[in-house]
Amino acid sequence: MKFLVLACLVAFAAAASARAQRGGYTEIYDTIDLDEILSNRRLLVPYLQCVLGEGKCTPPGKELKSHIKEALETQCGKCSPAQVKGTRRVISHLINHEADYWNKLTAKYDPNGQFTKKYENELRTQV
Repeated sequence: MKFLVLACLVAFAAAASARAQRGGYTEIYDTIDLDEILSNRRLLVPYLQCVLGEGKCTPPGKELKSHIKEALETQCGKCSPAQVKGTRRVISHLINHEADYWNKLTAKYDPNGQFTKKYENELRTQV
C-alpha cells in the first residue's frame, strides 16, 4: 500500500514537472463557470475592462491579462485542453454578442488583425 501511494506521488510530481517545463499556464481557474459569466454582463464586463486596462482586476482577470497576447500569438500553444475550449467559447461569444468589446480587444492586442482574423472567420455565427 505504501508503495502505491509513493508511486502515485511520484507520478503526480512528474506530471507537474513536465507541465512546468513545457511552460503551460496555470490550470487553477479552469473550472470557472463560463456560462455564468458570459450570460451575465455584470460579471463579464469587469473581466473585459480588466484586460483592456480600464478597470480593476480579480486574480483570474490578472492571470488572463498577463497571458492574453502570448496566447493569441501562439494559438494557445501553452493552454490546457480546457483552456483551449474555454478560450474558443469566450471569443465566439465576444465576436457574436459583444462586438464593441471584441473590437477594443483586437485593437489592443492584435491591431494588425494578424491573429484574430482566423478566430473571426471560424467562430462568427452565420445569421
